[in-house]
Amino acid sequence: MITLENVLFKWHAKQPEPTINITKLDIDQGEHVFLHGPSGCGKSTLLSLLAGVTVPTQGNIQLLGKAINQLSNSKRDRFRADHIGYIFQNFNLLPYLSPIENVTLGCQFSKQRQKNALKNSATIAAEASRLLTALGLNDALQHQAVAQLSIGQQQRVAAARAFIGSPEIIIADEPTSALDTQNRQAFVKLLFEQANAANSTLIFVSHDETLQTLFTRSISLVELQGGTDATH
Repeated sequence: MITLENVLFKWHAKQPEPTINITKLDIDQGEHVFLHGPSGCGKSTLLSLLAGVTVPTQGNIQLLGKAINQLSNSKRDRFRADHIGYIFQNFNLLPYLSPIENVTLGCQFSKQRQKNALKNSATIAAEASRLLTALGLNDALQHQAVAQLSIGQQQRVAAARAFIGSPEIIIADEPTSALDTQNRQAFVKLLFEQANAANSTLIFVSHDETLQTLFTRSISLVELQGGTDATH
């Protein structure tokens, strides 16, 4: 599903040490991976590389058998829209839209994800509602402005937007940082349920190592970049 080989990234040519330096990383379809490391170790940069937002200074990144670093900007944008769902740390929801409207945005730029969504429900909006319900947001909350929701409720909207249309890869960037420990674990388990239902690969990034026991695979970015066995 995901392969990185000899990936090096520098923000500028004169940067003395690379921000990312990964010799080899393989992630299989359907895996739930916990990627951790202290602030400043390059987690967000790695996610930008995986999502095709940035390209490596050298090396190759293959997603679904395609070398995304060799694609043009527009083709990387299309690939990301079709195949990657992203849960941002600050959620990036549009506050004046309802949860339903926010979630359907996940399909707006991808006909493939629209087609996938319509395999599960009669309309895109109905599929958005189904996902929101599965993630614990009841119908009474699905049609009001998202700004009126709690942080935990907004988090569920952001997750449903990432999952709509069953993208093969879900990237979650510190999505539980605003929650207490009990709610963090409950939310991670909801993510697992949806990832399993879609057979999506889940890459969950956090500096909170208490969550890693919930995952079958844990990767230390610091160790990965040091050339040691980073998988536990």
